[in-house]
Amino acid sequence: MRGSALIVGAGIAGTAVARGLLRAGWSVRVLERSAHLPGSGTALAMWPEAMKALDALGAGDAVRAGSVEEPGARLLKPDGSQIAAMGRGRTARMVPRTVLMDALSGDLPAGVIEWNSPVAGPSSLPDADVVVAADGISSRLRAAYLGASPRALGTVAFRGVVSGPAGGSTETWGRGRLFGITPLDPGNTNWFACLRSTDLPPLGSPEAFGIHGADLLRRLYLGWHPDVARVLGKLDGSPLDYRELFDVPPLRSYISGNVALLGDAAHGMAPNLGRGACEALLDAVALVDALSVAPDVPAALQRYDAGRRRRGNGMVRAARLLNGIGTAKRFTGIRNLAVSAAARFS
Repeated sequence: MRGSALIVGAGIAGTAVARGLLRAGWSVRVLERSAHLPGSGTALAMWPEAMKALDALGAGDAVRAGSVEEPGARLLKPDGSQIAAMGRGRTARMVPRTVLMDALSGDLPAGVIEWNSPVAGPSSLPDADVVVAADGISSRLRAAYLGASPRALGTVAFRGVVSGPAGGSTETWGRGRLFGITPLDPGNTNWFACLRSTDLPPLGSPEAFGIHGADLLRRLYLGWHPDVARVLGKLDGSPLDYRELFDVPPLRSYISGNVALLGDAAHGMAPNLGRGACEALLDAVALVDALSVAPDVPAALQRYDAGRRRRGNGMVRAARLLNGIGTAKRFTGIRNLAVSAAARFS
């Protein structure tokens, strides 16, 4: 089956499905509110199933060429002692967002992505056989068709990049906060910090966090082990990304009429599983496959919904749970023992 597809959003999900549908012979139009692709970004974990999806989209080799492979990670206490070794036997590729977006969109035909083209709602959509809502966690199309809005996780996150090799991937759990370190590339370190919203002093606007964030983070993580201290010592002058964290409540459907939700619009989740980008790619491949084999669009969208919604909703629940566990303020000793035991038997 071939036809016309209108895709709202040129993020990971939107560009991936655009690429896949073009390869399948569809007519594709992408509307993106931004003026261009992001020029920077932190690292994204690509697990083996995501790399398989990228191969299916013809982008796997480009991603491998611009990323580094990581064999698992260590979960640590603030003093640097180990809680558990995670992901044993599985490797992930740490991919800079810019590398992933270039691999997905760099060779799309000119004009497929229409920049500076925001979509206010369903009434402003051009006609198409299929509409793909890939407009992010604050999706206007999801709100219009399914009535679902993001919900606060009660946590905030800082993210950034500093110079110097990471020396492996770690996540350190303290009381009410965590700190993660992964490679961005061989010469640069990706880092992220997450803590309870109630533990954040009132600094005013988000811009104020960018100005004062380095000093704030050094106070919040004072006394943590040397790898955390090394990263924090390099933050001055380094851009900081600050945001409140939200997720999307598990949805009753990923489709409405000829509209399919993909990526964060369908299952925006806490970042703690490191699965958001992976699931967006799996969505894209599943939708392309469904539209390629089903006899008509309704059957294809039903196939996509049946294949992806249960997993997506499960990931949202698991990520929300892990966000709460990783930033727990009580019973952290019991938490650490439980996670250590679970890791040994996984």
